[in-house]
Amino acid sequence: METTLDIFVKAIFSENMIFAYFLGMCSYLAVSKTVKTAVGLGAAVIFVLIVTVPVNWILENYLLKAGALEWLNPAWKDVDLSFISFIMFIAVVASIVQLVEMLVEKFSPSLYGALGIFLPLIAVNCSILGGALFMQERQYSTFLDVTAFSMGSGIGWAIAIIFIAAIREKIRYSHIPAPLRGLGITFIITGLMGIAFMSFMGITYVDEPKKEKKVGTTMIEDASVLRADVSDSSFKTGK
Repeated sequence: METTLDIFVKAIFSENMIFAYFLGMCSYLAVSKTVKTAVGLGAAVIFVLIVTVPVNWILENYLLKAGALEWLNPAWKDVDLSFISFIMFIAVVASIVQLVEMLVEKFSPSLYGALGIFLPLIAVNCSILGGALFMQERQYSTFLDVTAFSMGSGIGWAIAIIFIAAIREKIRYSHIPAPLRGLGITFIITGLMGIAFMSFMGITYVDEPKKEKKVGTTMIEDASVLRADVSDSSFKTGK
């Protein structure tokens, strides 16, 4: 069974939204020309994921899925509102993104201008809705697990866009073959980064209880079996 730390680490590395599922690639490619804009958008995505995924988990478990309304009235235990889950998820995401847009415009107008249309487009960013749908599919049992997943997913997305922005700033002055300049070399670097992130697959933090071995009892049992074998052999040979 996965622990909360497993969920958090896997969401950052081996189940990274960009490198494992290719979600949010449009913003990843368009806003990763400078580290400053990448950091701003990455922070915004982290905040939106941390807020929206747990809120959608609460809606899913206490309002939308079959039997979720039983806590309000036992007569409603057969009510299933899961058919409006997409609409509810998108409404929550759009509300939080609107809040983030107002905060960025208020406290950092330069960053707001640099991000441009991609800041309000977080509402339709595949990684944001993907986080909510992964939460629904995987059926996390606790609020802590959902929070760890949302935080890990946001941090993983932010790390990816900041890393590629830093690399793109450096290779701007490098000699790159003409056919690979621009998106070509960006896709190649993204593939190499994805391979590096996939190397974290298989890491687990589950502590398995160690089996205690009773040495004294084992030695006595082995001696008893040996005496029984010797006695049986002597009986068969007549000695």
